[in-house]
Amino acid sequence: MEKEKKISENRRAKMAAVEEIKEKIGNSKSVVLVHYEKLTVLEVTDLRNRFKNANCEYKVYKNTLVRKAFDEIGVTDFDNDLNGATAFVFCPDETSGCSIIAKSVKENPALEEKIVPKSAYVGGAYVDAAGVKKLAAIPSREVLIAKMLGCLQAPIANLAYVLNAIAGQKS
Repeated sequence: MEKEKKISENRRAKMAAVEEIKEKIGNSKSVVLVHYEKLTVLEVTDLRNRFKNANCEYKVYKNTLVRKAFDEIGVTDFDNDLNGATAFVFCPDETSGCSIIAKSVKENPALEEKIVPKSAYVGGAYVDAAGVKKLAAIPSREVLIAKMLGCLQAPIANLAYVLNAIAGQKS
């Protein structure tokens, strides 16, 4: 009887973990799957802090639980990626998780073999490792907006400069 009770508690804990993962997937605009190997405590702490500063969450779950969560929301594309040591980065936007990984590797080349993006779930779609690298190259939303505003302001500023020069010549 005690064994049955323990099994049911274990099963309940797993079901709760699957629900938690599904909720995190649903609340995230992107989820990056990362293979990690031989990271030091200092390296993991640095990565977690970088993700936290970008409002991302770096978590390690059992692959079987994540597979079950994806299966329950009708996504089976990740079955091949859910093996080995896998960390999951839940992000509030489409590019920050990929960018942070790429920037971390660029700043510390020793990480190149230690953290390798496997794939991502972005906007309800599967993105392979090559796509993750492309996402990392896209500037953040704030940078894109700033560039767009700069492009919109430039013609107005040039027009004001020309009109000011013309008005200065007549005097």
